[in-house]
Amino acid sequence: VQQLSGMLTELFQRARLEKPGQVDPRAAEYTVSLLAAMYDRSGTGYIKTRSAAAALIALSGDTLLAKYKAFFQFYAVPDGKVALITRSALRSLLTDLNQIPAIVGESCALSCVEIATQSCFHGVLNSAIVEEKFLSWLKSEPAVLLWLPTCYRLSATEMVSHQARCR
Repeated sequence: VQQLSGMLTELFQRARLEKPGQVDPRAAEYTVSLLAAMYDRSGTGYIKTRSAAAALIALSGDTLLAKYKAFFQFYAVPDGKVALITRSALRSLLTDLNQIPAIVGESCALSCVEIATQSCFHGVLNSAIVEEKFLSWLKSEPAVLLWLPTCYRLSATEMVSHQARCR
């Protein structure tokens, strides 16, 4: 948690320099607090790097496709010339991502993660899938992660302005 705090402090300091007045001075503190509430409920002082990365990617302002590709990069394993994501890695990713809605009381049961994993691997004979199959599955908006594209769309529409006037 201390290392994560240091990295986030540096990250938000750079962001404050790039966008003066737009980054709260306590952003790193708030983010570490959120990550600890999601991934260190027992107060051990440790958060898995992959879990923190998944949350930061999910909560970033990047496009959905960029987020999905980053998830694959963090959870996939190299297999020769390609990277693959295994069933267990997908379960880990979904479990990590489900801590985000869980923090506001909107989590699903572990059976949701298993059902989603089975749907992603439906018709797949191998123990792992390539990025294309993974991205295709995510683009179908599986129920277990429906909150992610929904939040993305909500944040994307915040900047929309229409030139129409109401009466």
